[in-house]
Amino acid sequence: MAFVPPVNNLLAFEAVARRRNFALAAAELHLTASAISHQVARLEAQLGVRLFERSAHGVRLSTAGERYLARVGGALSAITAATDDLRQGVSNSLYVHSAPSIASLWLMPRLNAFAQAHPEISLNLSAAHTHSDFALGQADIDIRYGVPQWPDLVVEPLFVEQIVPLASPAFIQEHRLKRPEQLQGVPLIQSYVNVVQWPDWFAAFSGQRAPDRISRRFDRAQMSIDAATQGLGVALESATLAGRHIADRRLRPVFGLDKSIKIKAHFAVYPARHARRAPVEAFLAWLHREAAKG
Repeated sequence: MAFVPPVNNLLAFEAVARRRNFALAAAELHLTASAISHQVARLEAQLGVRLFERSAHGVRLSTAGERYLARVGGALSAITAATDDLRQGVSNSLYVHSAPSIASLWLMPRLNAFAQAHPEISLNLSAAHTHSDFALGQADIDIRYGVPQWPDLVVEPLFVEQIVPLASPAFIQEHRLKRPEQLQGVPLIQSYVNVVQWPDWFAAFSGQRAPDRISRRFDRAQMSIDAATQGLGVALESATLAGRHIADRRLRPVFGLDKSIKIKAHFAVYPARHARRAPVEAFLAWLHREAAKG
């Protein structure tokens, strides 16, 4: 049987990693700082690696510690949540993990409808760029973004998205944007995790290459959309994720939706065995109904 460290040692490691302080972690776990230090030291000895870099200024995760936290942190959260559910008599719990931007821009505004339709289901939602590890029991369903290369899992596309240049009405008016070529002279905004990048769009709709320099880059779509809303430039983003911004007239497709690249890049992903659970079945059915609305 594979070696599994004692849970107390893992809890101490996770608390110190989150708090960046042994004393704060000790207070949270109702232990002494010395006890926490010994538990972390035992875990490091058991694993044969240093998980923290210690200095006069405090502690920070080592490279190995960061990798380990990414794997075990979600599992510990799932164990804690499952234990709380069991103690509180909650049987219909559902754990959904999601890519951050679709979670905040698309999923969250719709969750009240799911809660009203299924008050018997206790929903737990987390968001991160890293995928949920189903082997560790971190989630029932993972809403992922990217190119679907996830063997041995059920992968269901949610919707077709139109990727278009977006800007605030004031920015469009100020720069009198009417033709794709004019984008060469204005700040461009890009989320570097996006499947579609500016060179792809310029190749499709302009006779020119994309500028070598993109003025503003972010690590998620929500930040790019917010930047465009603030008038910082033109963002190349999903009209689906920016739907509320477009509806509220905070953003406009600069050249209309005709000059868009259509993709399927958001997916509901889960092990086939999870579909047998009633909460999973209910959430997937609701999710696809919402996605079909656009």
